[in-house]
Amino acid sequence: MRLVAPETVTFTESGFCPGCGHGLAVRLIAEVMEEMGLSEKLLTVVDVACGSLNIDSWRFDTIMAAHGRPIATAVGVKRVRPENPVMAYIGDGAAYSIGLAETMHTALRNDNVVTVVINNSLYGMTGGQCAPTSLPGQVTTSTPRGKDAKTAGMPFRVEEAFTGFDIAYLARGSMADARGMIQSKKYLRKAFEKHMNGEGFCLVELLSACPTNLNITPVKSVERIKNDMIPYFPLGEFKDKKEEE
Repeated sequence: MRLVAPETVTFTESGFCPGCGHGLAVRLIAEVMEEMGLSEKLLTVVDVACGSLNIDSWRFDTIMAAHGRPIATAVGVKRVRPENPVMAYIGDGAAYSIGLAETMHTALRNDNVVTVVINNSLYGMTGGQCAPTSLPGQVTTSTPRGKDAKTAGMPFRVEEAFTGFDIAYLARGSMADARGMIQSKKYLRKAFEKHMNGEGFCLVELLSACPTNLNITPVKSVERIKNDMIPYFPLGEFKDKKEEE
């Protein structure tokens, strides 16, 4: 069991809300990079939303992109620095709403970048509004009576949208408990291994807690992942190009 934090994780005062899943994702990514010997090589691109606070939480070389554009920016970085591992770190709203075109076309081209999507089922930075991943009946600041799936649509599931795409890897993990964290770390490592082998586009979605915008305790927010989110967002690997071949 790991007892010492990776050197690439800092211990400055965190900007994340208590119970937020971003800090857990930071830890997992840092551990994978350290174990793979890539800590000094990783180039990261973050969004202007909650994930931008990672700049204060890790020591990786980091670029902040325009809202919804980290994946497109990461593609550009990879083409300039092909020898470096390159990761786009982005929220579900940015990846599947304002940045959906960038996400889709990167997948269509099978560009060789890793994308980590933090799915907390709402817009975190802007006040907790309804997102493409919000659940039916979910109360948000823009759906105070609950999300109506008939008018707003069902939650966006990336594995369904990318069914016919020839990408290297697609997986979804959970950060609700130790078991989920262990499995999520395996998905992240596999994505970076495929990335370093030049296999193409890799996306790992992580189900995350957002106690502040859900207006519930951190414990309840984690329970919500297990009881409410996973039935809509099944966990597992959905695309594994090399294994499929």
